[in-house]
Amino acid sequence: MKEIKIITDESFEDIRIDKLLAITPFSGEKSSEGEGMSRSFIKKLIDNGSILVNGKAVKASFIPKTGDEIVMNLPEAMVPDIEPENIPLDIAYEDDDVIVINKPKGMVVHPAAGNYSGTVVNALMFHCRDNLSGINGVLRPGIVHRIDKDTTGLIVVAKNDTAHRALAEQLKEHSMTRRYQAICMGSFKESEGKIEADIGRSITDRKKMAANVRNGKPAVTHYRVLKGLETLKCSHIECVLETGRTHQIRVHMAYIGHPLLGDFVYGPFKDGQKVLGTELHGQCLHAGVLGFIHPTTGKYMEFEAPLPDYFKALLG
Repeated sequence: MKEIKIITDESFEDIRIDKLLAITPFSGEKSSEGEGMSRSFIKKLIDNGSILVNGKAVKASFIPKTGDEIVMNLPEAMVPDIEPENIPLDIAYEDDDVIVINKPKGMVVHPAAGNYSGTVVNALMFHCRDNLSGINGVLRPGIVHRIDKDTTGLIVVAKNDTAHRALAEQLKEHSMTRRYQAICMGSFKESEGKIEADIGRSITDRKKMAANVRNGKPAVTHYRVLKGLETLKCSHIECVLETGRTHQIRVHMAYIGHPLLGDFVYGPFKDGQKVLGTELHGQCLHAGVLGFIHPTTGKYMEFEAPLPDYFKALLG
């Protein structure tokens, strides 16, 4: 069992404890049911006495007050064996320290509940054998950062812990270059802009992220309009990230009223919906440019991945 304690502050007031624990940093922990903790799993912990407030058992509807001590006793997560799989990788660059991959649409980066095979990690374990950083554990060997399942484009993977630490520091300092291209709904009055809105777990739907929520983390996205797409009633834009929050571009663009074309989580779309004859499976988002300082040579390296065919077809 793993014990976690937290002292509540004013930001936790007026929220039921089961909902609160699903949107706080606790939700980053892994439960025995898989990645993250759902409200139903938290309720089970409450019902069996594994969550106490000020040393006493409470109900799922209990609303903590400022200064309350919440103690959680979490069961150890069951981690499945991750098997190497002979899956082709589109490799943009590789040496003894790093490997840069152009990820296709529909491929998950690392294993999680419901996706323990067919991921980038499964493919990397076959391709690299034992030459992957172990810093992020058995589920995410070598993974320094990730992009969403339906986002295409470049990610860098570390082959050893030294490289991993160096790349992670660049991410932390926002010195890694990450430029994305996207197609979003509507047209813009301005040719460029900056979105600053904290991002955190949605209070109403824990599977989604949201802007300007309690316990959100700072997030900054810069965007530039590349071209108006009148036929689609959309805009082709470039986005540059200062931070790297989960679903950041998707959440930020939806927040300002321009959800990404094809995004059936944050936009008004359905999976498989056709637009101008192109079947959409998730957001039109491509991590086209990735740049970083090589952890061994100290030289800046930059890579560019071409737009995928479906994206080019929509641009006309």
